[in-house]
Amino acid sequence: DNNRLVATLRDSLFSRQASRVKGVAANVSSGSAHSQAVALPGCRLAEEMKDGADGLLDVYDLLPFDNPDGGAWKQGFEISYKGDEWDEQPLELILVPHSHNDPGWLKTFENYYQDQTKHILNNMLIKLTEDSRRKMIWAEISYFSKWWNNIDEQKREMVKRLVKAGQLELVTGGWVMADEANSHYFALLDQLIEGHQWIQRHLGVKPSSGWAVDPFGHSPSMAYLLKGAGLSNMVIQRAHYAVKKHFAQQQTLEFLWRQNWDSSPRSDITCHMMPFYSYDVPHTCGPNPAVCCQFDFHRLKGGRASCPWRIAPQPITEQNIKERALLLLDQYRQKSRLFRSPVLFVPLGDDFRFVESSEWDAQFGNYQALFDYFDQHPELHVKARFGTLSDYFGALHRRLNAAGTTLPTLRGDFFTYADRDDHYWSGYFTSRPFYKRLDRTLEATLRYPISPVTQVHSLINDPDFPTSKHFQRLTAGRRNLALFQHHDAVTGTARDPVVVDYGTRSLIVFNPTEQLRSSVVSVVVDSPGARVVDAETGRPMTTQISAVWAEPSRASTEHFQVNNSWILFNYLMYKLQLRSGLLRRVQVQFLWYGTRTQTEKSGAYLFLPGDKGAQPYSSLDPPLVRVSRGPVFSDITSCFQHFSHTVRLLHLDGHAGRSLEISNTVDIRSEVNRELVMRLVSDVANSNRFYTDLNGFQMQQRRTLSKLPLQANFYPMSSAAFLQDAASRVSLLSAQSQAVASLRPGELEVVLDRRLQQDDNRGLGQGVTDNKLTASLYHLLLEDRRGGAQVRGPSQEVALLLHRKGFDCSSTPDVELQCTWSVHEEVEDNTHVIN
Repeated sequence: DNNRLVATLRDSLFSRQASRVKGVAANVSSGSAHSQAVALPGCRLAEEMKDGADGLLDVYDLLPFDNPDGGAWKQGFEISYKGDEWDEQPLELILVPHSHNDPGWLKTFENYYQDQTKHILNNMLIKLTEDSRRKMIWAEISYFSKWWNNIDEQKREMVKRLVKAGQLELVTGGWVMADEANSHYFALLDQLIEGHQWIQRHLGVKPSSGWAVDPFGHSPSMAYLLKGAGLSNMVIQRAHYAVKKHFAQQQTLEFLWRQNWDSSPRSDITCHMMPFYSYDVPHTCGPNPAVCCQFDFHRLKGGRASCPWRIAPQPITEQNIKERALLLLDQYRQKSRLFRSPVLFVPLGDDFRFVESSEWDAQFGNYQALFDYFDQHPELHVKARFGTLSDYFGALHRRLNAAGTTLPTLRGDFFTYADRDDHYWSGYFTSRPFYKRLDRTLEATLRYPISPVTQVHSLINDPDFPTSKHFQRLTAGRRNLALFQHHDAVTGTARDPVVVDYGTRSLIVFNPTEQLRSSVVSVVVDSPGARVVDAETGRPMTTQISAVWAEPSRASTEHFQVNNSWILFNYLMYKLQLRSGLLRRVQVQFLWYGTRTQTEKSGAYLFLPGDKGAQPYSSLDPPLVRVSRGPVFSDITSCFQHFSHTVRLLHLDGHAGRSLEISNTVDIRSEVNRELVMRLVSDVANSNRFYTDLNGFQMQQRRTLSKLPLQANFYPMSSAAFLQDAASRVSLLSAQSQAVASLRPGELEVVLDRRLQQDDNRGLGQGVTDNKLTASLYHLLLEDRRGGAQVRGPSQEVALLLHRKGFDCSSTPDVELQCTWSVHEEVEDNTHVIN
């Protein structure tokens, strides 16, 4: 179905283009170039999308990013009110208890469960049952399912009753609270399906609201998936503090999040953005954290937690209840002035809260006393209660509908996140790149076996398939992949032992592909005489024997690599190749970023480069260069101290043969506070605009802004980035997620690896020093954007000729190689080491 849809869309676009050309010719005198254009049902071009939706790019252009001191709300502003704003419509407060349980961060998933999570859930069952007014939300199904497996049937029935009564709500319903920068949409969908299927199977309900309070930035791809999964509302927290301030001033912290391509409301999802610094109690009741902390009753005197502002909470008594209630109500009223409705959402919780029975009693008991006081004093015009996200959004929509108020519509994403000053969280886009590559490899390995088509086929042929060992292994693989989408896993922001725990959960299975494509398959063998034959015909297939390099200048005598051009046949394949005669110069540079010399430095989360910016990579010794040429591919490998860099041309039809394959193997384990960068420098006149993908699902325009610091102009690249001008587009397709930037016109740079000796004060308590020998893989593609490009046959073979006294690099119409190599040392006849 997808192939037919894409084919129809393609044919429609060709028809439209032809009609436009015809229209221009027929209407040149009238100036009407669109009168003959063919309409595409259900599809509009970008210039036709005028629906009044605001975009985050325009907000970024507007904001000064000056960060003045806002007083009690340091990143905001002073909030005032008269006091009579709620006389006609009382303030409706909904306090939502929650406990944020990371499936791995400072401890492993298993250790967190044993030490904290199981006690939270055990107490939840008891404490919610004691009082029907008490409520709670829970997000991480990975933990909830593990706990469910360890409780008896009586307790399971208690859980079902709490869910049915609306006291316990499972929010988002994902296996984890997923990262939204590095994760591919397939893995995001996998963890969402895994969680939703578990909930449906065991509790018979579907989540209706999303809860993402800790991912380090937010993607519209996730909003789209949630909407498609049946959710209507969502809550987000970590957005740039300047964006939060702007939205608060405009009362647009609640909005309809719309996809970039959509001009209709069909993809809209109601989104609530928390206005303040964090999701903990001091930053959720109102703008003054010193006051709000006094109402976190887990921090009562004598406990293990305290308030940094040195004013401790007080137990609510008859003697102090009036003063306490009015102090808290003032914060509620100030916060409500940032929203368009008199319904106020206030979270109550933090990381791994409600472990002990005493915290449940302290929080629920003291807040219930305050709520009762509000009820007994109607002149305060406030109604307060415990609730869930469904309670809040239900009340919100009722009030908005009754008042005829509509929420604004917004497009775009919330990257790159900054929580204060110039502290941009662009470091984690690359941190632990070895595991980011491993994540994508596991995803590709699982993709075919867990597809619905494959599972239906297996069920038809084997009704016992769901109980088979194969299915159980696939389920384990899915859940391991899902677990790694956690916002402290694929991000590379967990402690060393936790990272190792994630890495040892990987599963490798055979993966046939679903699409027709030409690709190169490499296998290491122990004989140079190995050959490949077609399994059906027995005929030999084109292969190439390559050396396996034991060291940069010494080939292995025990192992060889068989490279076979393998064409996988399926239903359809369209080959479109441009004969443009277009030449673009592209240079590859490698550079180092250091970190600041002052106290605050780069770490697992933050990228805080030194004042000098990127410095060219230099080596005392000349690089060793290897050249290979054969019928399947030709390549050049340059070996430096900290990395090897290979550029390969595949002699294949299709896009694979029309792009450069770039691979790097990086080892920076000897370095201190350094980050290695690969920069592509071209003559593409893209100004300050470039594009990156979001989760391998959609492309997002980026604008490099001089008013922002260097680290703010780095963005997540899950699988692609490109530069373009009126003539051409240069695309970098990536097999792993990394940070990417275009700091100057024509440039595109990716951060390959980071080694940082210190913590960046975001809770991890360590640097990033567990670096490994790490491979990264890309394809560099040139496309013609000028009109009238002709379709042509297979791209011509590029000969890489090695001469005794230098290199002669031929060129294609697509790529020009500038080579100035010279012979460094002759090892033996016909074998040269080049620098």
